[in-house]
Amino acid sequence: MTPVTSEGVGNKRRQRQLANEIKESLRELSIQLSLLNHQVGARADLKDVDLDCLDLINRHGPLSPTALARRAGLHPATMTGILDRLERGGWIARERDAADRRAVNVRALRDRNAELFSLYSGMNKSMDQVCAEYGEAELSLLAEFLRRTINAGQSAADKLAGG
Repeated sequence: MTPVTSEGVGNKRRQRQLANEIKESLRELSIQLSLLNHQVGARADLKDVDLDCLDLINRHGPLSPTALARRAGLHPATMTGILDRLERGGWIARERDAADRRAVNVRALRDRNAELFSLYSGMNKSMDQVCAEYGEAELSLLAEFLRRTINAGQSAADKLAGG
């Protein structure tokens, strides 16, 4: 059996402290991004959930309303109201599938993307400045950490949704 040294205990304690700092920072980041998104949504006349769904459509679309509701973790009936608002605002279009006229896909209308890019430009510029302070290896490590954090969040959300 390997004896426990005070250095080993101190290292474990420091690792736990850093892990807690990271978790607290992620919570604060979540709040700050929510506040930013709320301000962007207010300027673009979009509810927070509308902005989230528009982002999902931009990233993963075109999507069926059902697939979008699943990705967003929302009830399909709720999604109908969101899509109605986004369509009225000129953010999305609903299109019939050529092969199956009953099926509908939702796609983002790129004409309005410049408006959103402009509203997020301050954050994007700040992030460029932050990233410029790190080397390639550090950025690679951070990117991997964020991917794994995203996967952990998605897994936790899926477990809550399933039971």
